[in-house]
Amino acid sequence: MKKRVIIVTDGDSVAQKAVEAAAKNIGGRCISRSAGNPTPITGREIVEYVKQAKYDPVVVMVDDRGNTHKGDGEEAMEYILNCGEVDVIGVIAVASNTNGVKGIKVDYSIDKNGNVIQKGVDKSGTPKSDKIVKGDTVDVLNEKRAPIIIGVGDIGKMDGFDNVEIGAPIITKAMEEIIRRSSSKAEE
Repeated sequence: MKKRVIIVTDGDSVAQKAVEAAAKNIGGRCISRSAGNPTPITGREIVEYVKQAKYDPVVVMVDDRGNTHKGDGEEAMEYILNCGEVDVIGVIAVASNTNGVKGIKVDYSIDKNGNVIQKGVDKSGTPKSDKIVKGDTVDVLNEKRAPIIIGVGDIGKMDGFDNVEIGAPIITKAMEEIIRRSSSKAEE
């Protein structure tokens, strides 16, 4: 059976700690080697690590380090989405203050207060007027859509609402929502 994968579009050191805590909170596994700014390993390497993981779901990070074009993170994500060797159940699209990107229309977002909303959010986790989340590592999702895309603000930060010291509750909730919604889709 294919491993279920959640992709997170952020990989800096603060995000890494929050993602690792959240993966533990959901009983999953985080591929810490995928963290980096930009993503230090290829999509193929990430998939091999996923297939070796002892837990499910497996959380991976991709990051373009502000590159508005298709950078290392988006190339890795595109490979993971297209390879067919793992089951990508959702993507957590992380907002940043990146100009010159299209952004992605999300299915839902988790705002900094932990509310599931029908809009996009900005870097601080504040709701926007539309469903677009703009980040440096999300535009490739316009070409290859994931089953569920949930927007969040800057992981591990969001004005202190997602700090790892309090259990990274916003990124944890985003992962829980992807698992819940993918399970209900599987039952349909």
